[in-house]
Amino acid sequence: MAAAEAVKTTVDQFTAASNVAFKDGVEKTLAALNEANSTSKKNLEAVVASVTAATKGAEALGAQAMSFSKTSFENQIAAARALAAAKSVQEVLELQTAFAKSALETYMAQVGQVSETVSASVKDSMAPINERVTAVVERLQAAR
Repeated sequence: MAAAEAVKTTVDQFTAASNVAFKDGVEKTLAALNEANSTSKKNLEAVVASVTAATKGAEALGAQAMSFSKTSFENQIAAARALAAAKSVQEVLELQTAFAKSALETYMAQVGQVSETVSASVKDSMAPINERVTAVVERLQAAR
């Protein structure tokens, strides 16, 4: 009887230990899944924010291009009218030179504006992604 009682006690201890280990394993797995879900949600939010910022940048570039095209077209029409009304070859040369100089200055200003917009758009669209990468790197370093 004593041997049977010892076996029963050993089985009970083993069962209790197994139940605790199983419960701990399930809790750790659920915690890891919750953390993975949270991380995935934050990553998705960062991607959405990044795409939103890139879209705003593209819209701004489109608006700038349309404005530049409209202004350039209007300036070309005005220059053509002025050239048509010129009284001498000298006046035509002066008008053409002034128009070319103005067009080049306007173009260079537009290039600068586009460069600034693109730079700001890239910076804004990469910020959410950089934040997520930084968070993951910090978490990995903390786990070491």
